[in-house]
Amino acid sequence: MRRLLPLLLLAVLAVAAIAGGRGIGWDSLARHQDMLTGWVAAHPAGSAALFLVAYILTAALSLPHAALLTVAGGLLFGTVLGWALTVTGATLGASILLLIIRSAFAETMRRYRHRIPEQVQSRLARDGFSYLLALRLVPLFPFWVVNLAAAVTGIRLAVFVPATLLGIAPASFVLSSIGAGVGTILAEGRTPDLSVLFSPRILLPLLGLAVLSLLPALVRRRPGAHA
Repeated sequence: MRRLLPLLLLAVLAVAAIAGGRGIGWDSLARHQDMLTGWVAAHPAGSAALFLVAYILTAALSLPHAALLTVAGGLLFGTVLGWALTVTGATLGASILLLIIRSAFAETMRRYRHRIPEQVQSRLARDGFSYLLALRLVPLFPFWVVNLAAAVTGIRLAVFVPATLLGIAPASFVLSSIGAGVGTILAEGRTPDLSVLFSPRILLPLLGLAVLSLLPALVRRRPGAHA
């Protein structure tokens, strides 16, 4: 039961955050952007720390506000600092979720781990970084789904953290840069177009990076290749 308590706490926090965050959206960001930017200017360190905590909780609770929060980070802190806070918060939050899931379901995972073919387990142990990095680079896979997959397949935390940090960095930078110039769009009552993330000029390079990240694993799978 003690192992389930952190998971139950996360569930309660998630329900509370979703219920309390129904009014969170582009409209609310537009209405309060002057107040927020003024508060950030007056309290740069405190506001950055608060944003980081908010992003950690958003990632750990798998809340649907990550894209909005990333754009808001660019708006409030500029492209580079907003991006740095975003990838740090997302990585820490995802890592916390990974540890809680593994602690809560440790016995269940051990019981069913044998159902995963040994060949698959050995490949994940050897090339887990490449596979996870590829999934993180392509913004087509939901962040929380990849977190759960990593927890179930047993990817080590020492692999999970750098693969997540590096994998989410490019797309997060794009969203942060959108946020840095979104103030005028919000002031005019318009909604930022985040579909640019899936445009060929953004998505194709990300797919190329994902393929490159898989090359070590693909090379090792060739007949006659040594592990």
